[in-house]
Amino acid sequence: MTNTVTNTPLALDPIKTKHRALWALGDYDKVATEVVAPLGDVLVSALDIAPGHDVLDVAAGSGNAALPAAQRGARVVATDLTPELLEIGRRRAEAAGLDLDWQQADAEHLPFADQTFDATISTVGVMFAPFHQPVADELVRVTRSGGTIGLINWTPKGFIGQMFATMKPYVAAPPAGAQPGPLWGTEDHLRTLFGDRVTNLVATRQVLRVESFATGAAFRDFFKAYYGPTIAAYRGIADQPELVARLDQDLVGLAHRFGVGESAFDWEYLLVTATRR
Repeated sequence: MTNTVTNTPLALDPIKTKHRALWALGDYDKVATEVVAPLGDVLVSALDIAPGHDVLDVAAGSGNAALPAAQRGARVVATDLTPELLEIGRRRAEAAGLDLDWQQADAEHLPFADQTFDATISTVGVMFAPFHQPVADELVRVTRSGGTIGLINWTPKGFIGQMFATMKPYVAAPPAGAQPGPLWGTEDHLRTLFGDRVTNLVATRQVLRVESFATGAAFRDFFKAYYGPTIAAYRGIADQPELVARLDQDLVGLAHRFGVGESAFDWEYLLVTATRR
């Protein structure tokens, strides 16, 4: 295994091409390292990743979970649709003296044989793929019998789920057949996606305590600058200043409803573990 990015040419349809470009906007690594960094350790600890494990991180971004898994001695393959994020992750791994395999890949068509990995994981990653069932099918397919699938997903009623609900009136309608990402943060939806192909599915709601923002405006401005979906929402209404002002107000109001600047600014997520039959 070498710490390089393998950019195998992917035949992407317009939906996937747009999706890849969205996550290349801004600087998601700042969000990953400055705001949601603890989530990777939470997931890796929940799965008890250990030396010698073969681990696949799907929609790995810049390595929020892949790097902690490698630090535990696992053999890690990190995949993502967006090569810019993989390159950032590669540099982070190199700086930390970690050896991972970074590969550009579509979560609906993972380039691995059946039952390859001891653990297949994703931290607020696969939940953003527009079509859920084929992604769930791939997570199961590449995991060994008796292996573990581990996910962290934002919940619909939690802060990030509500942020997407807040932005929804300001963005274009999703493609036909696409499902909202925060559905992955509901246990019933996951049980439908995985069916009887997994056992011991355990889903627990937990919170990430965020202390990065003193005010709603600080949160809004950070996400306007660095978070791809928020940047895309503002770009879509850039020629309509009244809508820009309204979205500005809506995001600030959302942050204050969730307690920004107070003792607890909690972002709810669903921690999921399941065993592949």
